[in-house]
Amino acid sequence: MAVVAVGGALREQVFGAESWERLLRRADLVLLDRPGDRAELAAALADADILVTGWGTARLDPELLAAAPRLELVAHTGGAVSPYVHPAVFDRGVRVTQAGAAMARPVAEVALAFTLALLHRIHRFDHALRSGAAWERAEQAPERHQILGCPVGVIGASRTGRAYIELVRALGAEVTVSDPFLSAADAEELGVRVAGLDEVLATSRITAVHAPALAGTRHLLGRRELALLPDGAGLVNTARSWLVDEAALLDELRTGRIDAALDVYDAEPLPTDHPLRALPNVLLTPHRAAATVEGRYALGESTVAEIERHLDGRKLLHAVGREALERVE
Repeated sequence: MAVVAVGGALREQVFGAESWERLLRRADLVLLDRPGDRAELAAALADADILVTGWGTARLDPELLAAAPRLELVAHTGGAVSPYVHPAVFDRGVRVTQAGAAMARPVAEVALAFTLALLHRIHRFDHALRSGAAWERAEQAPERHQILGCPVGVIGASRTGRAYIELVRALGAEVTVSDPFLSAADAEELGVRVAGLDEVLATSRITAVHAPALAGTRHLLGRRELALLPDGAGLVNTARSWLVDEAALLDELRTGRIDAALDVYDAEPLPTDHPLRALPNVLLTPHRAAATVEGRYALGESTVAEIERHLDGRKLLHAVGREALERVE
């Protein structure tokens, strides 16, 4: 039996008709429309072999795990599993898988859109026209550039980072990557140059952040690092605000020296009076980079495929271990 602890609205967004039919063929399902209700989840887990989790599911801690004596697999329909899985799950040998790879393409596309917008100062023009500036005033913006031949820096050759690299290189960007774990062979295959963080920041017209949110990457870009960005450069962050000192970034942006495009923030929802909202050199979206129709269905497809592999006794493609709990959601 599989407990699908994903609320009804989200369940419909994540599981397309074809993947849902495949799941129905392979398992008896118990659907929970209030996945955060611990008592309801505990009752459902009594006979469960598989637990499907999503945003809002109660964390599977020792108490809930004790209510699930038959549990073999936790299949998360998102990326980071740390908010939903306690270390005790791994202690008991329950397999854990997640669908984060399905998010790479839509997030990379948004990062590409951000990159093009910053290069062409589209956000500045839009802000000027919407705020009532005269045409002659609205025309004024820092120099604009095309992506062909553009020096683009990428911090983190993650799944999303690699998808972004593929997109910007296809448009002619010259990419330099900072990632201590990127091998020379992988860099060659990706068609990128590898350099230290400081060099990437100092030599890139656009820098895109795609590093994981770990304890060691907290404020990876602080005041010193942000000061290395050249005048007129742009910063793209579709990863986590954890990676960038938001106060330091705000100070840099207030000078007008650099531009930024952001999908993630320290406070979410972003307060209506937050100073970022008023700056003409900032492009903002409300943490929705992964939320395309196709991207959401890809999460469900990935989840169902992993459940099928588990039931068939095959190797999981997206299994994670205890180290996954170090990631910050």
